[in-house]
Amino acid sequence: MSFPRQQARTQRFMLGVPQAFHISPDGRRVTFLRGRDGTDTAACLWMLDLESGGERIVADPREIGADDRNLPAEERARRERLRETGGGIVSYTVDESFTRAAFTLSGRLYYADLAGDGGPPRELPAASPVVDPVISPLGDSIGYVSNGAIRTIDISSGRDGVLVPAEPEGSDVTWGLAEFIAAEEMSRYRGMWWAPDGSALLAARVDNSAVLRWNIGDPGNPEAPPQTMAYPAAGTANADVRLAVFPVERGGAGPVDPLWIEWDRGALPYLVRAGWAATGPEKSPTVVFSAQSRDQRVLRLFSADPATGRGTEVHVDTDDVWVEIMSGVPAFTGSGRLVWIGPESAAGAGGERERRLYVDGRAVGPRDLYIRSVVDIDGERVLYSASPSGKPGVISLWLLDLREGSAGPVEFPGAPGDGVHAGRLRGGTLVLQRRDLESDGVRTAVIRGAGARTPEVAIEVASLAEKPEIAEPDVRMWAAGHRGIPAALLLPSWYESGSAPLPVLVDPYGGPHAQRVLHARPAYLTSQWFAEQGFAVLIADGRGTPGVGLRWEQAVHRDLATPVLEDQVSALHDAAERFDCLDLTRVAVRGWSFGGYLAALAVLRRPDVFHAAVAGAPVTDWRLYDTHYTERYLGAPDEDGAYERSSLLADAPKLSRPLMLIHGLADDNVVFAHSQRLSTALLSAGRPHVVLPLSGITHMPSEETTAENLLLLQVDFLLDALGRTPAER
Repeated sequence: MSFPRQQARTQRFMLGVPQAFHISPDGRRVTFLRGRDGTDTAACLWMLDLESGGERIVADPREIGADDRNLPAEERARRERLRETGGGIVSYTVDESFTRAAFTLSGRLYYADLAGDGGPPRELPAASPVVDPVISPLGDSIGYVSNGAIRTIDISSGRDGVLVPAEPEGSDVTWGLAEFIAAEEMSRYRGMWWAPDGSALLAARVDNSAVLRWNIGDPGNPEAPPQTMAYPAAGTANADVRLAVFPVERGGAGPVDPLWIEWDRGALPYLVRAGWAATGPEKSPTVVFSAQSRDQRVLRLFSADPATGRGTEVHVDTDDVWVEIMSGVPAFTGSGRLVWIGPESAAGAGGERERRLYVDGRAVGPRDLYIRSVVDIDGERVLYSASPSGKPGVISLWLLDLREGSAGPVEFPGAPGDGVHAGRLRGGTLVLQRRDLESDGVRTAVIRGAGARTPEVAIEVASLAEKPEIAEPDVRMWAAGHRGIPAALLLPSWYESGSAPLPVLVDPYGGPHAQRVLHARPAYLTSQWFAEQGFAVLIADGRGTPGVGLRWEQAVHRDLATPVLEDQVSALHDAAERFDCLDLTRVAVRGWSFGGYLAALAVLRRPDVFHAAVAGAPVTDWRLYDTHYTERYLGAPDEDGAYERSSLLADAPKLSRPLMLIHGLADDNVVFAHSQRLSTALLSAGRPHVVLPLSGITHMPSEETTAENLLLLQVDFLLDALGRTPAER
């Protein structure tokens, strides 16, 4: 089987990898999702008992007799925002005491008992379709969304009813779901949250009536009506988002009136995070939420009394450029102390502000770390992720015990050192996942007594993912050029030193919020396959990408084109000086999403360096992209020409190199209009190019045949464009 086919059928080798972990309060049981093998698209819910070391399946979609057909539109949209391409049970929630789990299949609601042998999962008589169910902390009821309304169902009696709204508010208004901007750009995928004592639900009300409507059609299926969606393009109106608290009676109840949470939504229109905290001597539930200004220079954290709705400011971060939304915060320790990630109030010894981890306003932990996220809180212990100074491609987990005032990196059993790590922590049990350059796939260890000198239990949870049928990537990593750009080079396994120089394929993402140069073998599989086709493949994370520092990230402010392109050129020239196997007369570039934008930008503005490009799902006109992302970097469309500087459309007459545009017609993130408008501009200028439209495909092609053939077509196009040598033919 070819690598492209294998990668497609295994969904980039993620099928069979354990994920979505939950841990019991005593740390002795762990649940997770995993298919039965490396090609099983129907993920099951599993449980691991640390006492016995045994695993069992709690819920198997095939045994239940449900599948992914007839998914509700809201669920399909939610999965698209999450880039979730798997099937079966893709998410679930558990109650506080770890007795029950709730999930959906085909828009139907199920729960499973986690205690004892549990028995088979049971379907509940919920209103259909069911979207994003959340089980109560008490485990007695489930809140869910159906047809824009929040409903609750009592597990014991099956009593089901509408919580809100009392009367239909029209198709523009939904309750309990994250709006497009929150899910796509702020990593907030939920719109309702249970109080810790199960007495109330906090819910978001989203009104899309002022948002632009875009119609996304599929010319390949002219009989199908276009999908109409609310898309807040840069400079246009966002959804109006409000928060309200609703008391929930045991056994279910009818509609109740909202108690609105008040804040200045005009000054702070973006609801970033929301939830509850148990604070004060009585540990009474308090609403906690953060909100951001439209220009994203102000981020405020509030607490609110759920009985009155009145909010009090707890913390504020400001920045003259933008304030980054950090994952995992706000968070609270068992004693109620606020854990936060924010910029330093003053520059450090190096003259630059960086982010720090704060507990109740006091910076904690080592200063020479690039702080990424708060991963989990377990009592007074904080698990957070960070990169050591000078190692942006290394992501470690650090465990801070506030009782002892110490912090240190957590090492994977038997595999210390550099890698990319993720995890969960509860009840003294740590689930630690690792990717590194020495091994395939993802390794998972469950460590009982995390942080102790000798863990009580360390069990490895098997990954059932397939092994890639490709040469092991031999990754050469370094800091390129005078800016120290993180870079990596991959060569064919069959290439011998001193042989004829190879054509170069620059293979970047190159934009905000994503890194390609990582200490993880799985990150390089596709690039290695391209190398095996006869390329020297170069990957570089230039300015704007995470991992280096605040100044590095903010270098793209008001210009998403010039810095990122300069750094790709700089990394290419530095690589050619270091390695004598690069043929700079034959340089291609490929990328997807922001990487697609960068690929097209490269051949349009630097044809002296780049000789062919494949641009997948590229942004071409930033006025067509969404408010929160675009305005963070470029401001309002009418401010200072930033959109013109970053647009590709005016450059169309300059095209002198082969360019292939690939775009899914069903893409609702970077809509097909981006490629269409660039193609129209190229045609108007008489510039030949190739357009490959993908019928029925969204932003990330996952259909097996399509994903396989896309790789093959790209290789053929690039080798032909660069001029195949006799050996390459």
